[in-house]
Amino acid sequence: MKYWFAASTEEFAPSEMVEQAKAAEEAGFDGLGVSDHFAPWFPDGEASHAWVTLGAIGQVTSKPIGTGVTPVQHHYHPGAIAQAFMSLEELYPGRVFLGVGSGEAVNEVPLGLDWPEFSQKKKRFEAGLEAITRLWDGETVTMDGGWFSLKQAKLWTRAESRPKMYVSAFGPQAAEVAGKYGDGLWTLGDPEAAPEIVDAYKQACEKSGKEVGEIIFQAGFAWAEDDEAAIEGARRWKPTQLPELYLEDIPDQEDMQRRADEQMTDEQFAKEGFLVGSDTDEHVRRIREMEGAGATVVCLQLIGQADPMGSIRTYGDKVLPALRG
Repeated sequence: MKYWFAASTEEFAPSEMVEQAKAAEEAGFDGLGVSDHFAPWFPDGEASHAWVTLGAIGQVTSKPIGTGVTPVQHHYHPGAIAQAFMSLEELYPGRVFLGVGSGEAVNEVPLGLDWPEFSQKKKRFEAGLEAITRLWDGETVTMDGGWFSLKQAKLWTRAESRPKMYVSAFGPQAAEVAGKYGDGLWTLGDPEAAPEIVDAYKQACEKSGKEVGEIIFQAGFAWAEDDEAAIEGARRWKPTQLPELYLEDIPDQEDMQRRADEQMTDEQFAKEGFLVGSDTDEHVRRIREMEGAGATVVCLQLIGQADPMGSIRTYGDKVLPALRG
């Protein structure tokens, strides 16, 4: 088992995330990620460019680094994604991974995209992954991806090896895409829903003649001296647990917050969705449930304002040693 740390571009500035990544490496996390958002999930959030921050994190750490996850959709041309992450791989050989997903309306609509239905979004996603893969493989690529095109495009700078690509999936259809294109699967850390997605991914790997790669479960985490403080500091993340926000045209942050407050309590958010609270034994138990559901990596995304650096230290002092013990 490996335990990765992820910093939140939606909540923290780049300078804060660099310091958090340094602290996470010192705490004993095995990998360092950065979420990739053009806009946050909530009002008064942050939204800096993840790739810039990732380059800075690489300079001050030694662990694997990457995004979780980069949207392969309207606001990133697949050629630019391929170039950026191959450049990172040249800078930090053997350390770089690219987490990819099909995007959310909160990131794409502000840049002018008419949010598509799932079937169209899936086609766009697959075309983008094909382009990235072919460019990474050293091809000179001409293709019409529908929403983008490449004309005799190639990567003029290539690292000795290619980055890893982990494909996000919240359902069996997307898991098939992960099995076809990915070096692993990235999904939410829900022990009840994840096994079906993991099974679909493994079947797709077999169908494509590929080895099963990393199976990454992601969950947000926040610790504080008492539950009330931890929940109050992190509760604005509730919208991220609404499935419709990943599928439907819902880009407005105020609307997201209203929907989340109507559909779940703070207790459900903290104890059934993310890992939010003061009891480190509970954090350990719930992460072990993710391991039991098939994860090979648990990626823990730091959220909340109660005590961010204290959360990292507490995981280093108590949670990670208990999991490894």
